[in-house]
Amino acid sequence: MFSSPLIEKLVESFRCLPGVGPKSAQRMALYLLERNRAGGRHLATMLEEAIEKVGNCQQCRTLTEDALCRICTNPARNSRLLCIVESPADVHAIEQTGSYKGLYFVLMGHLSPIDGVGPEQIGIPELLDLIRSRQIDEVILASNPTVEGEATAYYIAEQIKGFNLIISRIAHGVPVGGELEFVDGGTLSHAFNGRHVVRNT
Repeated sequence: MFSSPLIEKLVESFRCLPGVGPKSAQRMALYLLERNRAGGRHLATMLEEAIEKVGNCQQCRTLTEDALCRICTNPARNSRLLCIVESPADVHAIEQTGSYKGLYFVLMGHLSPIDGVGPEQIGIPELLDLIRSRQIDEVILASNPTVEGEATAYYIAEQIKGFNLIISRIAHGVPVGGELEFVDGGTLSHAFNGRHVVRNT
């Protein structure tokens, strides 16, 4: 219990971050107040600006402050290759490997009927519209290798099997039950190079 209600509120606010418990939240809050107030002000300013300005790319749905993100507007990217991932963190993880030069579509989640998350909530209609409107040779299903991720990949494969394109799934160099943002670059690169075809229509 702090003598200051404001400090208590600050500590509690840090607990909204994933993996941050009471002790970690207290440590971060006190560090900024005791040793780095300038850093705290900068953090507050950048957080407010990002929350105000960052939205979703109109094409791939990743996070960006522009209408279209830098990946979608990069003419050097292979527009005939589309990688489907669950989150913007997955895009960042794959980009760090340097082994993929195509475009993305970000689901912003996975199918979870028990939680009320269906095809519309993860953008399947938008994905189908994107595939219809562009000349795409291959769709890479890179959802996480969890039960929900596998179910999502299977559902998407079924929805796009009528299109004239290759459907592939990243190889399971990525550990089952893991999440892409926590996998090292070498493992991700191996998984992409070893992907297998789910369906070739």
